[in-house]
Amino acid sequence: WVVLQGCRGYTSLHQRLRCLVKQLEKGEASVVDLKKNLEYAASVLEFLYSEESRRMVGLEDELGDIPSDSVPSEVRNWLASTFTRQRALTARCSEDKPRFRSIVHVVQAGIFVDRMYRRSSSMAALSYPASVVTELKHVDMWSFNVFALNEASGDHSLKFVFYELLTRYDLINRFKVPVSALILFVDSLEMGYSKHRNPYHNLTHAADVTQTIHYLLLKTGLLHWLTELEIFATIFAAAIHDYEHTGTTNNFHIQTRSDISLLYNDHAVQENHHVSAVYRLLQTNDDTNILSNLSKDDWRELRALVVEMVLATDMSCHFEQIKVMKGLLQQPEAIDKAKALSLLLHTADISHPAKPWSLHHRWTFSLLEEFFRQGDKEVELGLPFSPLCDRKSTMVAQSQIGFIDFIVEPTFTVMTEMIEKIMTPLLEEACLLGLDDIRRSSVNSASDGKSTKSEGSCSLTSVDFNSFKVTWSQEVRHNKELWKSHAATGTKEEKEMERRVSESSKNQEMKTEAHKETQHGAA
Repeated sequence: WVVLQGCRGYTSLHQRLRCLVKQLEKGEASVVDLKKNLEYAASVLEFLYSEESRRMVGLEDELGDIPSDSVPSEVRNWLASTFTRQRALTARCSEDKPRFRSIVHVVQAGIFVDRMYRRSSSMAALSYPASVVTELKHVDMWSFNVFALNEASGDHSLKFVFYELLTRYDLINRFKVPVSALILFVDSLEMGYSKHRNPYHNLTHAADVTQTIHYLLLKTGLLHWLTELEIFATIFAAAIHDYEHTGTTNNFHIQTRSDISLLYNDHAVQENHHVSAVYRLLQTNDDTNILSNLSKDDWRELRALVVEMVLATDMSCHFEQIKVMKGLLQQPEAIDKAKALSLLLHTADISHPAKPWSLHHRWTFSLLEEFFRQGDKEVELGLPFSPLCDRKSTMVAQSQIGFIDFIVEPTFTVMTEMIEKIMTPLLEEACLLGLDDIRRSSVNSASDGKSTKSEGSCSLTSVDFNSFKVTWSQEVRHNKELWKSHAATGTKEEKEMERRVSESSKNQEMKTEAHKETQHGAA
């Protein structure tokens, strides 16, 4: 916008246009200013019109540009059925959000930053085993091994990651979260994640996504852009985003006419259930209500963010979400916070191909085992196999290459561009104000008093976008090359890994049953 005299206080499009009309009536606006502002208004309206037209038509043709011979048909069908609203490649047809934290509040952000890693005596309710403390020392790293934490904690990785991050960000004190309620809530959360004994969509996946989104907030400096309530909403949404996942896809629910598909009218079936079930848990049991001390306004704002973020993890919305963000990146206005955080959670949810090979490989075969179990159910019900659900014919390496090429790498690229657009103005103004020394203190002792020193600094002005991009892009390229090698050699390693994942899942089921029997005997 050309800044017109008397219009400085107006930030939205319609306010500026009305101000411009008034100045024209008074003869105060020049033709040059009028032309520039109308051109800008036209560009905004064109963008909105194209987005609305695209939504109304509903043609999700993002995969149409993929040459038919570039990926196997099975992989192509999987991409289409999972990441668009198409089925087997058949297409079918507010108020302003919060904007940038003002730079005058950067000093306040610094105060928040300084106490991010504080611990107080009131947080000593959760005891950290020494082995858990050792694993949590690496929670600020991209290569964090959530499987090691899960083993060290006795299958309680989500409990310790969630509690640890709320403590590090001082959110327990800030929002007066009752510690007893927090522990009971996370116990209930873990029980919900274990309900269907999924190889992939389980509490370990939830812990992994929660740690990943923490890394993204920390290493990119994004947390300086957010209020404490928005940080709370982000971590909370990550922790609950797959609560009571059934281990089957939304399309499976729709095809089998499940109760929740009927309840939510075939729209974001599981995502609606995840967030709804968690809020019912909070509302029906005061002992687990960690949001009980929020003000009404804070509760409503947090819920609105959490609902939007979790619903955005519906994979069929993937291409729409990416296209909208690309459009927003072309506009001069600030990025909408809810859309930014939704993309952040979606990226964390599909991030394992950008992690070290040992982690990515294990996640891949856990997910495939879950797909195969759905395929077994489809055989029992007389349904055709969903893509990648047939144990005998699924092409593992090719599916992962397609997933990386068409989903993961483009998503990380758009997310990185989004973060750079958000953070660049804050970084420039912070440098001008000489706020180079705002840093988080290193992580203090855990609950048992042992040191868990932070792995890195998160100074507002030490953010390095190139380094961040190199971190994930190198892993993506490396993993893709390994899958290409596997596809070329037809290695037996995949079969062996599949067997081990299957055995591991069975062993976990036996442990869960034994634990339930022990609890029943105690009762």
